[in-house]
Amino acid sequence: MIPEPLRVAMLLSGTGRTLQNLLEHVATRSLPVRVVAVASNKPGVRGLEIAASAGLPRRAFQIGDFETRPARDAAMLRWLEGYEPEIFVLAGYLALLDLAAAKGKPVLNIHPALLPAHGGKGLYGDRVHAAVLAAGEGVTGCTVHLVNAKFDEGRVLRQRQVPVLEDDDVRTLADRVFRAECQLYPEVLREIAGGELILDGLARDSPQSPGEP
Repeated sequence: MIPEPLRVAMLLSGTGRTLQNLLEHVATRSLPVRVVAVASNKPGVRGLEIAASAGLPRRAFQIGDFETRPARDAAMLRWLEGYEPEIFVLAGYLALLDLAAAKGKPVLNIHPALLPAHGGKGLYGDRVHAAVLAAGEGVTGCTVHLVNAKFDEGRVLRQRQVPVLEDDDVRTLADRVFRAECQLYPEVLREIAGGELILDGLARDSPQSPGEP
């Protein structure tokens, strides 16, 4: 049985590479997902341009337009909620998100390391890869996890390992990890869409076995 597309609202802060990757998977019909809207905590970023090119509703929510960060986050999630997503997906969203307005729906993130290693406040992007190299790690990778009230501490859903090579610098390692992210994130969303990966707050039918009505 082909699963109904999973309705996804996405949040980003920058280039939109993760959004672009997911849209490419959707376009090839390899990912049963429908991106319903895109929000950013920063205006003028490339991720919003990618959303515009795809004809998606998009909007920036600047912190300076609100009295507090929770007020901004609540407005952003309420706007996204208007497009009736089943799940929120962070795609390079570089801020702690207040989840009070998420109405109990799952919020996913992908982190460029094997959590719990090299996660937490201030560890994002190239800072993560620099920390991996400084620690002399032989293996790193990426982690898809649920988002909670603390940076990178939510339930781990899936991980993928990536080797650290002797001649790696931050850029070469970052490129290799991102290639793994481009495979892992769609795989996890595919499992969620098909009911193979069960998340609290999301009701999805499990895939039927052959011969089931």
